[in-house]
Amino acid sequence: MENTASAPVIGLWDTVVFPYSLASVQLSEAKYIAALRHAVSSDRLLAVFYKIPDLRGNEEYSNFLQPGFELRGGQYSVIGTLARVVKEIRLPDDSRQIVLRGLKRIEIVSTFENSNAAFDFARFRDLDNGAGEDKHPVILARQDALRTMFLEFASLHPAIPEELRNTIINSRVPSRTADFIADGMGFSDVEKFFLITMPQLSDRMDFLTVIMNREIEVAKLGMKIHSEVQEAMSDSQREFYLREQLRTIKHELGEMGSGNDIAALNERLENSDVPDYVAETVEKELSRLEVIPQNAPEYHISYNYISWLLDIPWHVETEDNLDIDRAESILEADHFGLEDVKKRILEFLAVMNLNSENGEVRAPILCLVGPPGVGKTSLGRSIADAMGRQFIRMSLGGMRDEAEIRGHRRTYVGAMPGRIVQNLKRAGSINPLFMLDEIDKLAHDFRGDPASALLEVLDPEQNNTFNDNFVELALDLSKVFFIATANVLEDIPSALRDRMEVIQLSGYTAREKREIARRYLVKRQLEANGLTGKGVSFNVAAIDEIIDGYTREAGVRELDRVIARLCRRLAGKYLKGAFDGKKSISVTVKMVKELLGARRFVRDTVADAPLPGCAVGMAWTGVGGVVLPVEAVALPGGKGEIKLTGSLGKVMQESASAAMTIVRANAGKYGVKPEFFTGNDIHIHVPDGATPKDGPSAGITMTLALTSLITSQPLIKKLAMTGEVTLSGRVTAIGGLREKLTGALAVGVENILIPEENRKDLEDIPDYVKSELAIKCVSTVAEALDYGFGKRKFPEKGVTA
Repeated sequence: MENTASAPVIGLWDTVVFPYSLASVQLSEAKYIAALRHAVSSDRLLAVFYKIPDLRGNEEYSNFLQPGFELRGGQYSVIGTLARVVKEIRLPDDSRQIVLRGLKRIEIVSTFENSNAAFDFARFRDLDNGAGEDKHPVILARQDALRTMFLEFASLHPAIPEELRNTIINSRVPSRTADFIADGMGFSDVEKFFLITMPQLSDRMDFLTVIMNREIEVAKLGMKIHSEVQEAMSDSQREFYLREQLRTIKHELGEMGSGNDIAALNERLENSDVPDYVAETVEKELSRLEVIPQNAPEYHISYNYISWLLDIPWHVETEDNLDIDRAESILEADHFGLEDVKKRILEFLAVMNLNSENGEVRAPILCLVGPPGVGKTSLGRSIADAMGRQFIRMSLGGMRDEAEIRGHRRTYVGAMPGRIVQNLKRAGSINPLFMLDEIDKLAHDFRGDPASALLEVLDPEQNNTFNDNFVELALDLSKVFFIATANVLEDIPSALRDRMEVIQLSGYTAREKREIARRYLVKRQLEANGLTGKGVSFNVAAIDEIIDGYTREAGVRELDRVIARLCRRLAGKYLKGAFDGKKSISVTVKMVKELLGARRFVRDTVADAPLPGCAVGMAWTGVGGVVLPVEAVALPGGKGEIKLTGSLGKVMQESASAAMTIVRANAGKYGVKPEFFTGNDIHIHVPDGATPKDGPSAGITMTLALTSLITSQPLIKKLAMTGEVTLSGRVTAIGGLREKLTGALAVGVENILIPEENRKDLEDIPDYVKSELAIKCVSTVAEALDYGFGKRKFPEKGVTA
């Protein structure tokens, strides 16, 4: 019987290991890794066989193909390589990177699994690897021919390693020479497969001669192309070296021209309605594009530029629907409350309607400022729907690169227009409603200042010739209806603020939130959670409980999330059969507490019997209006110092100092001796010390609290106040009156003191708020003290005096 041997077997498909050569291989299959471990623990030998390639595209090699054998679901060559494991590296994904040294060709006889079936063994016999033909004169002649061809190829390619040249020059064994050339040349995987699997040395050398001749011809052709390009160039054309070379290559290959692309762009230009100056630029770029090789980087830059110029809707407009009645009905249907805001928007639309009769429709530039969740973005969408315009939203939060607005210059790799131009392309019209969201959160760094770039966009006197760095042509943005949104007006750069018409959106009152929940939120969440048609409804008291006990916000985002959470838990109970037999499910206050747990927020209250030194102020926060209790205590044995606690800001600290000065200056009117202030320290505290507090409206509250302290007289019950004071005793105006009065009413306040200068703001207060409060407008501290201590009577509820 013929001598055979065995070794663990692995199959490769993208690497060939030639005898006397090194090859790097990565193994990831468990069986191959097991075979590797066995080999390393014994003689370090592996039997390597190669997957039979797909010959589609290489049909000329099909005559060389021989039958294979089945290995792990694939057909593999019967001839392979016996290789020794030289090096093994374990990779993080538990695969192995190994280096193999080819020893000799082998032919498979059979395969069998090892005892535990962890991997396969191959039983093989040695091939003589051409040893029987090495001394034949014809073979020796072919060796010399191959060596000569390789040296000729190496002379055309200086990158061939000197070590490989010396190895082939010094090789005296034809089979080794053939394998060295096959391994060192950059042949394709298919060609290397046949060079390793051909059993006869003469066949391998014939095949190697054919493909070596091909490589030499390709190299010579490359040199010819290079020579022709060099001859065609003059000193003035030297910068076009690469273009000329590529053109010559394409001429040799018969691939001159990129007519299809240029024809398509010409057709687009003829069918597009672009301004004359844009058409002139496109034609100039098309002429340049015709002489640029298609594989050159400049070709794609120029092609991309032309495409963008043709994509921009220079003259494409949507027809505006400026029907005021229709716009009003859409705004009313989409948004509850916000009456002043809707009124202002309808006024702008009315002006646009009248101007359209003269053919001069210049869109306004608005800025909606208000807390999160009050409907700024959805309001913009409703305006777009009412006008019949495309709606585009661009978030500016955290933007710090000026190129996001103006685009990159075309000299940069991967340059694109700015997001203004990109969004105009997406809208498909030159007059969309463009919402610039979170304009107060712009950033800036070494890459530029986006706020400065927006100055041109939002300036009505400049934006009709907006210049994008990529487009480099004037673009008319005067027909775009820009609406910016912000949470804090003061955070908008002043130059930007000056270019926009600011519309303030205050927070919703509890009654408005109730209506929004009843009309929109509950319905939407019932549908989103699969409860539509299940007879589920929310009673008004349950909605009020959610608003009062589980949310603290100016808008309705958290309210929407809480209702969604309640609906999800209701859906879970429904599926568990908790409501079997019930035709309808009414969500009550009790059910709200069961499903959502204990209240997250406790309602503030005002004392029915206030103590001396205590007063209630009113504040306007990001979540709406709240009451602000102020407490003052005298500390005997002091030195007349003032101690302030409660995380008070600098403005409130100054208000406390002013109030103290007013009280000390007028203490004699109340029979208080000066020794009271020199012998006592005064401690003023505003509860909830973890919350920072600041603002110019606490002066009157601290003045009344200190007066109550030194006279030991309490203020009247259920009294709240707001206003700043001067040292001369005047009470000055404050902001946020609507939110303050609404917050005071919610905690049970009945009597209100406000500055006389704010009387005009009472027109904006909802009637249901004014009807529940007795409001007194005061202009001096003395007048406020008279009403605060009950010397003068407040008007009846619903009456303002």
